[in-house]
Amino acid sequence: MAVSQHHSVVLSTCFVERPVVSERSERGAVAVEFALIAPVLVMLLLGIMEFSRAYNAQASLSAAAREGVRVMAITGLEAPARSAAKNAAISLQPGLQDADIQFGAPCPSTVSTGTSPQATITITYSLSTMTGIAGPFTITGTGAMLCGG
Repeated sequence: MAVSQHHSVVLSTCFVERPVVSERSERGAVAVEFALIAPVLVMLLLGIMEFSRAYNAQASLSAAAREGVRVMAITGLEAPARSAAKNAAISLQPGLQDADIQFGAPCPSTVSTGTSPQATITITYSLSTMTGIAGPFTITGTGAMLCGG
């Protein structure tokens, strides 16, 4: 008959005494930490929103200038080019005004051989901020294209 032996090992445990902290004071510490961090997080969020809005406005202005100069280079007329630029920047609020759009030298009616005249357009826009902390900022979109398309 086989006899099995069981060995038991006793591990000593070490108890570290820690001061008794009530849940109430821990909640108070969490509230203070949140009060210190919350303004930083809110400012970071507002900064991201403002930057995104400015980036979108710049992209809209660049697209509007590109579309306006394309029409100007093909037709040689400012009115349709101005209209095309305004229609391309419909995401801007408030929208583009006629005074925001400046044209360079008009395209000649005939293009001489060996020359490369260009139509140019510059759109300047005053972007106000959502928060009112900074701004307004002036942003510009420019476009250039060879006359005749």
